[in-house]
Amino acid sequence: MGLKVATRGMVPPFIVMDVLRAANERAAKGEDVFHLEVGQPGTPAPSKVLKAAKRAVDGSLVGYTDARGIPELRARIAELYQDRYGVAVDRDRVLVTTGSSGGFLLAFLGAFDPGDKVALAAPGYPAYRNILQALSIEPVSLPTGPEHRFQPTPDLLEASGQDIQGLILASPSNPTGTMLDRAAMEDLVSYCHVKGIRLISDEIYHGITYGAPAVSALELTGDAIVINSFSKYFSMTGWRLGWMIVPEDLVRPLECLMQNLFISAPTLSQLAGVAAFDCYEELDGIVAGYRRNRDLLLRELPKAGFDRLAPADGAFYLYAEVSHLTNDSDDFCKRMLVETGVAVTPGIDFDSERGHRYLRFSFAANEADIACAADRLKTWRR
Repeated sequence: MGLKVATRGMVPPFIVMDVLRAANERAAKGEDVFHLEVGQPGTPAPSKVLKAAKRAVDGSLVGYTDARGIPELRARIAELYQDRYGVAVDRDRVLVTTGSSGGFLLAFLGAFDPGDKVALAAPGYPAYRNILQALSIEPVSLPTGPEHRFQPTPDLLEASGQDIQGLILASPSNPTGTMLDRAAMEDLVSYCHVKGIRLISDEIYHGITYGAPAVSALELTGDAIVINSFSKYFSMTGWRLGWMIVPEDLVRPLECLMQNLFISAPTLSQLAGVAAFDCYEELDGIVAGYRRNRDLLLRELPKAGFDRLAPADGAFYLYAEVSHLTNDSDDFCKRMLVETGVAVTPGIDFDSERGHRYLRFSFAANEADIACAADRLKTWRR
């Protein structure tokens, strides 16, 4: 008789990581690869962050920190909300996490019990759904489309017919890059308040926008859990550093969970991360590069037949409807990688019901790779 394997680990894979592995295997054979699959900035951490990390390695005991994070970093995060959104945030409500991924796990554990129902847009970031399932919390998919700008709405929540305890929203979103304007955010905040729904706002792509700035849930309510990260705007994916802004009633419960699950976020990353808030000029230059990449793909992808694209208000993704090209996005992406060296993510990663006819292109890589990938795809589709 074999030993038991817990059912909580039997969740679907995060398919983009499978695509990345296949792309890396191709690269290991000496074949070229253009990484349009993974949402990872193609730039290093800001220069001042790298210098701060070197100083910390040379002169500091890189030991445990307070579970909630070092005071200097929490203070700088709180200042961000005053400076960017005009919202005063007590640093005691700031919790530093092991990336946004650690923040989602903590939020779901702290806010919901097994059997609770949490709504989220489809298409959406797959780890939300998979983490919820691993915790025996029921994800309730809200099927969104262009008419909703791929975002949840009060009407969709009503139409679900479910007794909802939580709502996850992301603006800008992954995989579509669409955003909620202030009126739409106000509608959702009001609906959640009336219905007693805990709102979790994923704001990891704030700072990466191409028109109006993103609206933070904290501008409208103090009851939401807001999650952000140094991975995207701050170009620090591998540093595994993020944060949460939480209501006062969740501070101590989440701190206890942090103490037991993680002890603390990586100390070296925290010490270096303080310097990230002195790098806005450099970081906004990186965002300008994303805009150029986005504009290039918006111009060139239609020439390769990818002409049904969601409006990318922010983040660094284009979500393409490709039913006129394939009904099997997974197989299509595999063939694309083999035949062109261009790695993209099948839509089934983000929408298990309708994603077979969608693809996600990331334009976070350097501009030269984006241009070469577009040329490869145009040649492939002729």
